[in-house]
Amino acid sequence: MFRFVYSFFKYMEHIKQNFSIKDLEHLSGIKAHTIRIWEKRYNILTPERTDTNIRTYDLVNLQKILNVTFLNDHGYKISRIAKLSDQEISKMVKSVAASSSQENRALNSFKIAMINFDQTLFNNTYKSLLETKSFRKIFHDIFLPLLDEIGLLWQTDTINPVHEHFLVGLIKQKLYLNIAQLEDSDNYSNDNLYILFLPENEIHDLGILYLNYELNFSGRKTIYLGPSMPIKDMKYLLDIHPNPKFISYLTIAPKEVSDFIAEFENELCRDSLKELSLFGSRIQSIDPSKQPPHIKIFKSITEFANQLE
Repeated sequence: MFRFVYSFFKYMEHIKQNFSIKDLEHLSGIKAHTIRIWEKRYNILTPERTDTNIRTYDLVNLQKILNVTFLNDHGYKISRIAKLSDQEISKMVKSVAASSSQENRALNSFKIAMINFDQTLFNNTYKSLLETKSFRKIFHDIFLPLLDEIGLLWQTDTINPVHEHFLVGLIKQKLYLNIAQLEDSDNYSNDNLYILFLPENEIHDLGILYLNYELNFSGRKTIYLGPSMPIKDMKYLLDIHPNPKFISYLTIAPKEVSDFIAEFENELCRDSLKELSLFGSRIQSIDPSKQPPHIKIFKSITEFANQLE
């Protein structure tokens, strides 16, 4: 019991309650210089100050700057917004949001859910999106841009890894559920078998999980092997499935992509060449035209999904 209580409080320590002006800039998209002007001229925000006179902003200020930014983006002048109370701003946001971009509203909600570790807000936002969008549409239009933005926030220390892990974990839950539903339908219209795996020391599996979903969605059969899979161990699959296509997603591993391809060919292509499709940040600088025909380089998931249709 003590261990649980201790772990809980250690977890709570990660929740970010105070933000710098740079944090607000990264989260809202409004330059720090502009935020300072709004603060000084219109009293938009009410920061606290440290002993060294550095501004810090709480969650209330964060929510307000997101709301103010939303209204400003929709044509409302900052001078008009500044005359409204916090309650009036929130009410106006709801009114404008009812007829504005659902994607923008969802992105803001997901960011706030991440910052506050609010699983209920995440799930409610997701359920609201499902009323008008398919899961595939949600992933392409909202989750992918959100993940790109989260990556930037993490790199600039606006959030820390625990925030990213929380958000990615919730997205993966939805992926697993939708993959299971497609697999249960057993509606395969293509004889090709795809084997999805991550190389050794690669643990970032969200991208390849979504590729598994796209393949199932398009009627392709898959075998998902998951993270950190030694290539040499996959040769046993060829005894049962002699001519599969392979897919891997390279984010932090391997160190040398050329060595990875050479190992793949040495271990799995002795009898015949096997197709290997590669994705991820590690392959972005590779020229696809300089690869042999059985090595496919995809710069994005969307590029791959489009060719499946």
